[in-house]
Order: sequence, then structure tokens, then C-alpha cells
Amino acid sequence: MIQLAAPAKARLALRTFLVFALCSLAVALDPTVDELKSRFASTSIHDRPHLCLQIAKQQAGATDKFYAANNFEKAQAALTDVVTYSELARDYALQSHKYQKQTEIAVREFARKLGDLMRTLPKEDQPAVDAAIKRLQRVRDDLLAAMFPKGAK
Repeated sequence: MIQLAAPAKARLALRTFLVFALCSLAVALDPTVDELKSRFASTSIHDRPHLCLQIAKQQAGATDKFYAANNFEKAQAALTDVVTYSELARDYALQSHKYQKQTEIAVREFARKLGDLMRTLPKEDQPAVDAAIKRLQRVRDDLLAAMFPKGAK
């Protein structure tokens, strides 16, 4: 067994403490969906697309977890939030002319994740997810049309 000197033990203990402290801080800084929703009204229009995407991202993860736990009511509510806040992100991105590209990329990722989720669900639960994917595709189409208008050169 290797014997450590007192200063080496102290450094190791300090490093271990710092790792745990930073991990705890990272968890504490991750706002909940309710906190994000409460900040929504006081956020400027220019910053709302980013906030909407944060809410939609957290709810997309929650949707997957709720379906895995067979909690279909909460899964449906989270799925509705994903679509609603993705549409709001689109609207505010188009209005402010900011975050259009980031919004399109994020919505594409949500649609891909929901497509992966849909393939794991029983047939009776698939229509709701399929409808959400179609609405997300319309959000993407609107963003792409705004970023790349036809006939503009």
C-alpha cells in the first residue's frame, strides 16, 4: 500500500471536496421547467427563443422518461410543452430575427428524438407523438423558409 505524506493527503482531500462541490453547484444551477416558465414573461423578446428552447429541451427529456415509466398523462403534457414552446421559439425567433438557425437545429433534434421514441411505443400511443413530429416539422419548414427565401439572390 502506498503511504501519502500529509500535504499530499490534504491536496487529495481538497480535490475530492472541489469535485463534489462543483457537481453540486452544477445541479443547483440547472433551472427547473417551472422556474424557466416563470421567467418567460419577464424575458425580453430577443431572449425568449433561447428560453423556449430550454423549456422544450427539458420537456423532451421528460417525455421520454414519462413514457418509459408508463406515466402517459404526464408524458402527453410534456409532449404538448415540447411542441408549444418550439412553436413559440419559432415565433419569437422570426419576430426578433435572432436564433433562427439555433432554433431550427434544436427543433430538428427534438423531432429526431421523438421519432426514436415513437418507434419504441405501442401502436395506440404513437399517433400523439406522430402529430407532434408533424407540427415540429412545420416549425422547421417555417424557419427554413424565413432563412432561405425563394427567389432571393
